[in-house]
Amino acid sequence: MFQGETAITIDDKGRLAIPTAYRELVARACGNRLVITYNPFEAGSLYLYPYAAWAKLRDQVNGLAKAKKTHRLLQFKLVGAAAEVELDGNARISIPASHRLAVGIDRRAVLLGMGDKFELWSEQAHREQIQLTLGDADLGDDLLGLEL
Repeated sequence: MFQGETAITIDDKGRLAIPTAYRELVARACGNRLVITYNPFEAGSLYLYPYAAWAKLRDQVNGLAKAKKTHRLLQFKLVGAAAEVELDGNARISIPASHRLAVGIDRRAVLLGMGDKFELWSEQAHREQIQLTLGDADLGDDLLGLEL
């Protein structure tokens, strides 16, 4: 569904414009409603889910046993921090200040289409991720059949 990398500018009010290439898809796939939450796996980025995909994930995460610390942390970062946003007339969404501050997003960021969701990365964290490389030890049997 979503794919590609786009450099994004965040305005003084904390808004970003959804790239033109995604606007029709966002309107059709989620009625212009997205949910923003923390990426629980890597620092420096946020997840942006289409609302329907988010609702399914939210219910799965909330269904995890609260007796496990890992489950509670996942619930905290995904569900507890979730903010529903809607595209305005100029196809912009507001990124909550608390979310921007927590992941280091200032004026410049990178929006990645990751199939079922977007990831919004701080420029610095994105650069650090791009510079990481995979070695032979990182490739498990499940990746050996990929024709890259």
